[in-house]
Amino acid sequence: MDTMYYDHGTPAERWERAGMFFDAKDYAAAARVLDSLVEEVPEQTGPRLLLARAYYHSAQLRRAEAELKVIVERDPVEHYARLMLGRTLQRQGRDDEARPHLRIAAALGGEFDEE
Repeated sequence: MDTMYYDHGTPAERWERAGMFFDAKDYAAAARVLDSLVEEVPEQTGPRLLLARAYYHSAQLRRAEAELKVIVERDPVEHYARLMLGRTLQRQGRDDEARPHLRIAAALGGEFDEE
């Protein structure tokens, strides 16, 4: 398949294109656009987080996990990345690994256990 369409344009144009694919629930196409964009601007959280979400929704859970771990390592208080990492681990049947991330996400979101 020709990848030119996915890689064509400025970073802003590709970001917009990835968002359109994501909104249309074509998560695999969104991931194809975002993959090269993340390589180009690895320091930006937005494209990497959307890439992780696209991987998650297209059942590429190991890839989602890898992207989310990069985000959490860089920014340990990134609430949504923590939540997604926990859910990604849960979806892989790794509940014990998911639990700390989900607790941190809940705390960062203002949810505290009554216990």
